[in-house]
Amino acid sequence: MSSRIRIGLIAAGALVLLALPFYVDRFWLQAGLFAMAASIGAIGLNLLTGATGQLSLGHAFFLAVGAYGYCALADIVPTALAAIGAVLVAGAAGGLLSPIAGRLSGAYLGIATLALIFIGQHVLFNASDLTGGYNGRDVPALNIFGLSFDDTETVVLAVPFESMEKLWYAGLLLLAACALFARGVLRGRPGRAMNAIRDHRVAAGVMGVPVARLRAWVFVLSSMYAGLAGVLLALIVQRTTPEYFGFALSLEYLAMIVIGGLGSVAGAVLGAVFVSLLPQLFDRYSESLPLVSASGTGGIAPGEASSYLYGAAVVAVVLFLPGGLVRLGSAATPRALTLRKKEPTDESAPA
Repeated sequence: MSSRIRIGLIAAGALVLLALPFYVDRFWLQAGLFAMAASIGAIGLNLLTGATGQLSLGHAFFLAVGAYGYCALADIVPTALAAIGAVLVAGAAGGLLSPIAGRLSGAYLGIATLALIFIGQHVLFNASDLTGGYNGRDVPALNIFGLSFDDTETVVLAVPFESMEKLWYAGLLLLAACALFARGVLRGRPGRAMNAIRDHRVAAGVMGVPVARLRAWVFVLSSMYAGLAGVLLALIVQRTTPEYFGFALSLEYLAMIVIGGLGSVAGAVLGAVFVSLLPQLFDRYSESLPLVSASGTGGIAPGEASSYLYGAAVVAVVLFLPGGLVRLGSAATPRALTLRKKEPTDESAPA
């Protein structure tokens, strides 16, 4: 695909996304915002797991830190500062674990980060004064320079903009900034060093890559991405509940980056859209889908059906498309097709 065509497609997609709040209802905007928040969190996890090869099972913990950190800080400082502070708190939480993350790898780091989920769940359920306990707590609306991201109507071109419409543009801006920053990291010297650590840690150390320090830095960066995703999720739902930030959420984020493509920013976004939209679509159209029905009516619940489907998608990607969904586009480019034609067949290979 030529650069002009790629730029044209990106521009057309951006225009469509910018125009959507004028034409679609609240459900689709909320579903899109969930996908944006999931994409931000998935990009952060992909930097850690996909690019650096560090397995983390505690991503949901840092989302919770971002969501609840925003709620707590919004009680004492302006909400804009609370959002920034929540991301920094999530990064600080990652920094506390970064010495461990810098020295552990593989299943050992996975087990260490899994402990964060159990610690976080205990704190969220029992620190009622801070978190609201089992019932959670309301999320204060974001206010930036007098613009409140609540359901107060702001009329734009005769279209009433409420919380979802306002958050839509904030989410687009945050996602674009996070994607561009991650893309710059992966394409620069830090990205090459991260890939070297993933592919061969010992060889990377011999070449002068500070393995432990870089692993720790990426862990903190991934935690901050998760914290930002948690803040956006809290603003979308407008109420935080502890059970949402459990182990299942961490598994969903791992599914996102595997389905989309490990080590790729675009792959993280594709996987996040796939995994986050499925349960919402199944829930909305459960009456029209075979075997899927509302909870308690005898069929498969929408959440269960979506879990089965993206679980099957993980297996299919691992077996048939190791590069993830992002590789589907590159596989159809003229250059890829030319390279395939040049590959020698078994018949032409020398005996």
